[in-house]
Amino acid sequence: MIFLELVLQNFGPYSGRQVINLDPRKDENPRPIILLGGMNGGGKTTLMDAIRLALYGHRAQCSTRGNLSYNDFLNQCVNSKANPTEKTRIELVFEHIEDDKPVQYRIVRTWEKNPKDGKDSLGILGDDDTWPVDSLVNTWDDYIENLLPLGISNLFLFDGEQVRNLAEQESPPLIVIEAIRGLLGLELADRLAVDLDILVNRKLKEVGNSKDLANLEEIETRLTQQQEDYQTTVEKLETLKNQVEELEQKQQEAFDKFISEGGKIAAERNQLELQQYTKTAEIEQVRQLICELAADVLPLALISNLLTQVQAQGEKEFRHQQVQISKDLLLERDQRLLTWLNQVEISPIEVEKIQLFLIQDVDSLYAKAIQTEAPWLLADDETFSQLDNLIYHLQNSKLSAKEKLAILKNKEEEIHTLERQVQTAAAPEDYTKLRQALETAQNQVVEAKANYETIRRRLAELETLIAKSKKELSDYTVENIKHKNSEHIITSAGKVQETLKIFREKLTLRKLNKLEEEVKNCFLYLLHKSDLVHRITIDTKTFSLLLYDLNGKPVPKHRLSAGEKQLLAIAFLWGLAKVSGHRLPVAIDTPLGRLDSSHRSNLVERYFPSASHQVILLSTDTEIGKKEVETLRENEAIAREYLLKYDSSTRQTTIQPGYFW
Repeated sequence: MIFLELVLQNFGPYSGRQVINLDPRKDENPRPIILLGGMNGGGKTTLMDAIRLALYGHRAQCSTRGNLSYNDFLNQCVNSKANPTEKTRIELVFEHIEDDKPVQYRIVRTWEKNPKDGKDSLGILGDDDTWPVDSLVNTWDDYIENLLPLGISNLFLFDGEQVRNLAEQESPPLIVIEAIRGLLGLELADRLAVDLDILVNRKLKEVGNSKDLANLEEIETRLTQQQEDYQTTVEKLETLKNQVEELEQKQQEAFDKFISEGGKIAAERNQLELQQYTKTAEIEQVRQLICELAADVLPLALISNLLTQVQAQGEKEFRHQQVQISKDLLLERDQRLLTWLNQVEISPIEVEKIQLFLIQDVDSLYAKAIQTEAPWLLADDETFSQLDNLIYHLQNSKLSAKEKLAILKNKEEEIHTLERQVQTAAAPEDYTKLRQALETAQNQVVEAKANYETIRRRLAELETLIAKSKKELSDYTVENIKHKNSEHIITSAGKVQETLKIFREKLTLRKLNKLEEEVKNCFLYLLHKSDLVHRITIDTKTFSLLLYDLNGKPVPKHRLSAGEKQLLAIAFLWGLAKVSGHRLPVAIDTPLGRLDSSHRSNLVERYFPSASHQVILLSTDTEIGKKEVETLRENEAIAREYLLKYDSSTRQTTIQPGYFW
């Protein structure tokens, strides 16, 4: 499992929408550490709470929740500067393997201030962020329990306060004990013991409330008679089924004869004649419309070529008239120009040249127009307009006439078809015989089907009675066996409880032996004093750690320095995570605490790069300082770095790329 992205919108001190890329696969050589720096109170713990809240919702063990209800906790998480119309939103994108293939899911939780139902809204998106996985929304708690169970989540998502409590107390805190019990599977044994007690109490009530058993012989006799009746009814139903099939065959033959010899057409004669009359009236109506067209402009279609020629000649004469008007206008303009030129101080010779140019220019412009024939049609504009309308109306009349003729042809063909059908109809006396034969066959089929349905219902009733009798017989046997089984379960429950107790003890020893070895190896790997501890044991009841030296003598915990105690606590959590068998990300808030430089160096160089395939570190500038971060960079252990920049004046935090240095 890998966390790929965390999105915060108006959550805690994070105003607006802020996105953190958590993918450690930055290049071809993946680096496990995602480093986030921030001062105390700057929002580091809020990021841890956001991850827990996204994964577990109302079950999340967030640091600032305390005894608050889920509704109050959600209200507390809303950013103080958020717009009341905007929702608070958390998104966590993660990837894991399903059916040997990597799949991605985006967990989206949204809520507004004072939500009506006191809950958030959960959505699960698939690979492309576009389609909701409704089946996962409804079963999300069970789904995430299979990936990262809540009981062991504190082994992977922990903070410095948790490490300090684990280091200072003789026995682990309750939250770690619950994780250990979940890891070792001990809660299953305890749950089984409780279930056994519940089972024994229920069986005691069943034995105490047991009633007299039914008469077995009477039930068997009744069942035998019902089975015989059932077999007889099945045979009768089969006979009726064959009879129905034969009568249906005769009915089909009568129907085929009725059709082939014209019975159906004869029965429909009136309808056919009515249709024929209707079609004839429609034809007459179409012909009337054609006559109306012929009485209008349609006859002019005989001289359509002449009309077209007249229209073309009119257009030529109209253009000739326009040319003449424009020529007259130009000559008037030229005359005004020459008059003006004579009035100004221009020599007569120049005026004469200009006059000659104007005459030649007009003659050249209208030379082509002079060559055309003289107008002879001499029609006015209104006449030409009427001619255009006439031609347009004529075209429409021709199209309408063609449509009417096509309709007339189709109607006549339909009438011919109806006439042929009427001619093939049977004679009245033959039709009566065919109809009576068909009705007789139909009545026989109806009667046979009614008898068949009656017997079928009787068969269904017998099936119900037989099933009821069999159930009574089965209940008799089951009640007898249950009575004996209940007594056996009650007497055997005590033995099972003793066996379960022994199993629990052996299971605890086996799991703790593996855990002890992992914790010792992790502690020695982190500790620079390799001869301080030779063996570590874990108490089977309190889960407290006991240390022994090379001589087998106990090493009191108070002899360890504060830093060594913290390393032991981290080794304990690291060992638990390894034994769990879950390949999960590790997130650590304020990880270095009171470690001295030597222990801090060991943790930075040995634990952080090896704790998991993805390690999210939330640190202040004094924990992972300049020296430590340079060491991690040199070892190519850091994939991404972020700085949680807190503005005390606005009490808001923004996420920026890069670390303190």
